[in-house]
Amino acid sequence: MGLTGRSGGAAAANPACWLAGSPACAPHLLPRPGAGTEAPSSTTCAVPCTPVPTASAGCCAAARDRCRECGNRIEWYHRGTQRPVRLHPHELPAARVPAVCRWHVSSGVAYPGGDGSSWCRLPHAVVCPARDTPPPPPELTGLRRSLAVNTRRLIDTGAFTPCPASPNSPAPQRGDSAACRPARPVVQLLYVRYLAARPVDEIQCIAQTRRRHRCTGTLLSPDAPAGTWRLVPATATSGQLALPAAVMALYDLSGIPYAEQLRWRTQRCPQHAAIPTAADLAVADWESFDPLRHHEHIHNRLPTRTRRPGPTGRAHEAARP
Repeated sequence: MGLTGRSGGAAAANPACWLAGSPACAPHLLPRPGAGTEAPSSTTCAVPCTPVPTASAGCCAAARDRCRECGNRIEWYHRGTQRPVRLHPHELPAARVPAVCRWHVSSGVAYPGGDGSSWCRLPHAVVCPARDTPPPPPELTGLRRSLAVNTRRLIDTGAFTPCPASPNSPAPQRGDSAACRPARPVVQLLYVRYLAARPVDEIQCIAQTRRRHRCTGTLLSPDAPAGTWRLVPATATSGQLALPAAVMALYDLSGIPYAEQLRWRTQRCPQHAAIPTAADLAVADWESFDPLRHHEHIHNRLPTRTRRPGPTGRAHEAARP
């Protein structure tokens, strides 16, 4: 069933095409006419898609990515507090979105709430099909169902492999000698503590390749110096109450050269760190660590020790990142 937008045209009810990148094919919520759209994909669409610039084309451009939990397209924006947030890639009619779920973007910064217009943005976490709780509002059930269908299509075609665990879920605490690997480790570099979005050995480079895809390389490389896991006091920042945990596991990069710490902070692999002209295709995943807000990611023991090959090919014992 078509849905008439502001321009008066009817949108084709093709969820697969809409989710692949053509907002004019939205079956449930029609994107705002003239809003930023995705680049054309291999899916056939009766309405041509408009290409958009990459994330590094301007300070106000969104960083386009795919949700690592469901595989659907998202856009990264910074909030007013400099914390990143994932938004649905299209603007939606505000009348069809609950007031508590509305966001708006101003000068490249995302803010909760509407801006008084008839259109708004939506956090991806509200409709992410990989998350069961809390359930989405009834007004967004159709959109979430369409995203779930697209996730299944990506999995069936081999274009997406779901992660075994959500990056926002705490790593399980085990009292035995089973493997311990924080899903979101605390990393210290440049004398600042950050919360990573994924395990240390899975932090991906954000540079753009020559084929205009995101680099698949990781920051941790056998040919580059690595950090060390340490147990440090779980101290709170100024003005906060003391934490119940005495120590926490931390991946410390303070011992590596300053240039290497800058490479980790800008989230680039060793190859793209040597090419400063390469554009960024996503926003760095680092989030300022707050011991009270991120208490579920504090672990009081070091990761399981494994054997990792060194630069010379000789295996040595080291804590698994």
